Amino acid sequence: MRLAPGSVGWLLRHELRLAWFNAAGGKAADGRRRPGNLALGLAAAGCIAMHALGWFAVRQLAGVPGDDPRILLAVSALLVVATTFMLSSAIKACVVVMFERSDLDLLLSSPLPSLSIFTVRLLGVSAGTAALYLFLLAPFAHAGLLQGQWRWLGIYPGVIALAVLCSCGAMLLTLGLVRMLGARRTRVVAQIVGALAGALLVIASQLHALTSRQTQERIRDTVLGLVQTEDAADSLLWLPARAMLGEPSPVLLLGALACGMFVLTTWCTHRFFARGLQLAASTPSSAAGKASSTPTRPRFGRSLFRTVVSKEWRLIVRDPQLLSQVMLQILFLLPLFFLIFKRADVQVQAIGAGLALLCSSLTGALAWIALSAEDAPDLLRVSPASQPVIRRAKLAAAMLPGLGLVAVPLLWLTARMPAAGLVACLVVCGAVSGAGLVVFWCGRPGVRSNFKGRGKGGMVMNILELFNGLAWGAFGWLLSAATLGPLAPMQTFAAAGAAFLAIAVPGIARMLRYKPM
Repeated sequence: MRLAPGSVGWLLRHELRLAWFNAAGGKAADGRRRPGNLALGLAAAGCIAMHALGWFAVRQLAGVPGDDPRILLAVSALLVVATTFMLSSAIKACVVVMFERSDLDLLLSSPLPSLSIFTVRLLGVSAGTAALYLFLLAPFAHAGLLQGQWRWLGIYPGVIALAVLCSCGAMLLTLGLVRMLGARRTRVVAQIVGALAGALLVIASQLHALTSRQTQERIRDTVLGLVQTEDAADSLLWLPARAMLGEPSPVLLLGALACGMFVLTTWCTHRFFARGLQLAASTPSSAAGKASSTPTRPRFGRSLFRTVVSKEWRLIVRDPQLLSQVMLQILFLLPLFFLIFKRADVQVQAIGAGLALLCSSLTGALAWIALSAEDAPDLLRVSPASQPVIRRAKLAAAMLPGLGLVAVPLLWLTARMPAAGLVACLVVCGAVSGAGLVVFWCGRPGVRSNFKGRGKGGMVMNILELFNGLAWGAFGWLLSAATLGPLAPMQTFAAAGAAFLAIAVPGIARMLRYKPM
């Protein structure tokens, strides 16, 4: 069917084709982006594996009624997980739609109505949000259809409705942030909120595991009480789960809710959508004009070392994409902080090993940003500044944030348990130093926008970073155990081996250091 140019269907087809072409990094012979053959092959293999898993799972659950409390609870837990990550990905997609796509100025200057443009973009966000979860869950619906269990077909409307609701909520949140904070700050805040939404579930699960047994039993009894009541199956709390299990009324109700939310979002906010894009386009120019009209006196009181450290921190804070990805690693430190400050029976082994691993990972990421992903390396190289001082300042800029984050918890632990606290300080400082030195010597030049794929260009650096974190983590675990009692001979031997590996990794990194041409 030939769609009329400029119609919603015509724009939506273009949006979906663009998403499909950008699904993988391959390119066709004509230069246009296409999903690579390897990506398509892996997707096909994954699809076959998921269908096999779905077939056996549906067959095992054939005799279990859909209103069984255990099934409702399991499906509800799955939906909580999926909805959390849906919201995270939808927020990031909305930021891309609002600020990182370069075609909206052209579309808004065309005769197309802003309502159509906004509708298509919101549909594109919804489709992208639902795609991964349909890929994972649709095989169960297909297996149910082939086995005559029609209730599994509720997966399709359930996933799509949840994706639409999450996309509408993400778009309203993004536009609300534009209204309150402005376009420039919204990019940073929305990226952080998206990262927080994605990591919140993992953090909550870790915090639950770290709470006392009495609290865990109280939570378990509360959840079981909600499921085992007489009216549990008819409660609105289980509406999404019942819709996913194919009950007609919940499916219709959830679908109507999603459609209503979509219509209200598009109809009430499409004008502000266009206005928000205009604000995003005009804010940099106005900021530049304001900066040029207000003369400032240069300050030369800082040393070169302090200037470079400050410059690296400012670049990270100003980049919302980098900031959100680095924030993810910082957020995973929260359960360990909770363990240090709240638990009476402090697990010193978990603290020593966990802080070493997380601080090592954070320092490695920051060191790659500061040392390997410099935006103007040639400019720094030809400057009259001392190159060793610049390199050492960049290394310090990568190491100090991790040490600063854990300084207060380590001091608290040292005050309560001096031996365990000193051991944790030792292994954290060693892990941070080792991670920074590995990147300092073995890091290869990269681009900041390729932060997620930074490991593809330096296999040696990745292996050494991994061994550094594991060695200090194991050494911290065993050394912390030694503060509680004598170690067995095998444990003593393992601790000595971990210490030797932790010291040897930076030496190996220096011998294999990268020498630019």
